[in-house]
Amino acid sequence: MTSGLEPQGPRGPGLGVLIVDDDRFIRRLISTTLEDVADFELHEASDGLQALEVARRERPSLVFLDVDMPGLDGIETCRRLRSEEATAASTIVMLTAAHGDRVVDHAEQAGADLFLTKPFSPLELLRLVDRLGEQR
Repeated sequence: MTSGLEPQGPRGPGLGVLIVDDDRFIRRLISTTLEDVADFELHEASDGLQALEVARRERPSLVFLDVDMPGLDGIETCRRLRSEEATAASTIVMLTAAHGDRVVDHAEQAGADLFLTKPFSPLELLRLVDRLGEQR
């Protein structure tokens, strides 16, 4: 299965993807699922502060961002990603176990584009990435 997501600009061969979750198994699930799908340049972070550092350096086009993390949570991380020039245009997909209206409202206000509810299957992840590729 190939993704319709294409590399953007002079960054190099792969589309930058940042995976942010305090659960290393979730990070691994996403990276393993995406590593053979397209020419993605995969980066990982285990918390919001680390995500901001990696995002400033790597300028990802796509960010998978857990809502519930210790320290700097996903909502505030999303807000900060949106406020920085390097990541303002990134597509941000919030990963959440609780897909309640309150969480969605806060995430949308912070600038989230899409939501993926945990637990999710690799097939759900691939469908979402394909949908994103079709929109580009």
